[in-house]
Amino acid sequence: MKKRPALLRIIAVLILAVIGAFLIPWKNKVAMEEALSPRAVLVPSAKFVFNSFVDCNMAEAWVGDTFRIFPGKYGEDPVWGSSSNLKFADGRNADEAFLRKAGEFKEPMLPTNAIPGTDGLHGAVWFETVYQDSNDKTGKTLFALYHNENYPTTLPYDSSTGKGYINKDWPRGLSGDTSAAAICRIGIMKSTDAGSSWSNKGIILEDLQPRMILKPHNTSNTFAGGVGDPSAIVSGDNLYIFYGEYGYPGAYTPEGYNELIEYSGQCISIAQLPLKDLENPTGKVKRWDGKGFNAAYDGTGKPVPALQVPIIKGGGPASSPKSAFYWGPSVSWNSFLECWVMLMAKSEGISWKGSSIYISFNKNKDLGEADNAQQWTTPKLLLDKPGHVTWYPSLQPMNNDEDISNKRTCLQLGEQARLFYKVQDSSAYISEYIIQFHKQ
Repeated sequence: MKKRPALLRIIAVLILAVIGAFLIPWKNKVAMEEALSPRAVLVPSAKFVFNSFVDCNMAEAWVGDTFRIFPGKYGEDPVWGSSSNLKFADGRNADEAFLRKAGEFKEPMLPTNAIPGTDGLHGAVWFETVYQDSNDKTGKTLFALYHNENYPTTLPYDSSTGKGYINKDWPRGLSGDTSAAAICRIGIMKSTDAGSSWSNKGIILEDLQPRMILKPHNTSNTFAGGVGDPSAIVSGDNLYIFYGEYGYPGAYTPEGYNELIEYSGQCISIAQLPLKDLENPTGKVKRWDGKGFNAAYDGTGKPVPALQVPIIKGGGPASSPKSAFYWGPSVSWNSFLECWVMLMAKSEGISWKGSSIYISFNKNKDLGEADNAQQWTTPKLLLDKPGHVTWYPSLQPMNNDEDISNKRTCLQLGEQARLFYKVQDSSAYISEYIIQFHKQ
């Protein structure tokens, strides 16, 4: 018995040594990145308060000399109720569009929801990014990347296709013990009239029933699994889709569940869609599998390692209320920095709680070469709002001659940009800062 304290001290020393073996290289990597990476400085500005519903990234495009935005939510939702809040508004510049009054927003024509068990659009959708077809000189042909949420009631399991979800051991949702957790997917819609009406082109990224994380392990009040909260940019001949990965990296079973395995397959992932396939995109997307864009659209890919919160810093599986993870990426090309910029929120508790916004950079312009798409810097804290919950950070163009003449949007920005985010506890989508970028 007298030897036990000495044994415990030895074990403690060994544990600290192991932690140090991981922590010291990680700290050295972060220090080196900070010395070489661009800098983003927050400059307080006049407060913008958005006058329509936002619960996603802000999708937008220039149509001629009109800056058009597409915020909101549309479709069936058995937990929160059906919504017709997906709208659009115009301005001669970004500021004018973002400051439109509530009554100035218009509703586009959108596909109706299909009856459960039939083909068509199921669940609710949020437009997250708009790609403007460069082949249409009028600028009116748009492709909207949308986040889609369903439940076993809106998309019941079909054994003949393997699509849909089984209402058994289903985890709790956001609105209480009797609510069901949603499952997210990603799809594309098309417009040929600048966004006044849309047709559905189908789901392009999804996780199927075997990857859903169920009771008793899923206790975070977030998603049962799936892929969502996307942002998309063009590099070369491809659309690169950045999205949150919330499913199990393999077939989930209660007996075989391992939280480290779940963690290893989650956080922010990337997929690739050739631009030539936008017209018929279903089945054409490939996920990154660790070596290239080789995994199927409904297969198991691998997240970006640098964008996972290390376990020693509180990182863990998304199904746990005790884990920290980054989510909701918003990606842009910065012509001043000559690099890609990503903003993301950080979940640090049950029901997506988290008060901070992070930023990461990637200096490889061609994301299709080698593993360039994976070369992101370790996320750095950009803003913290203690006591609040901050979601959906994005960078928006300024109301200046340079940004207007270059037709800049949230996808292409310059030396300065306006920071927007949603304060979830008040449901306000606001901007209080301009970001000044520095090359180092």
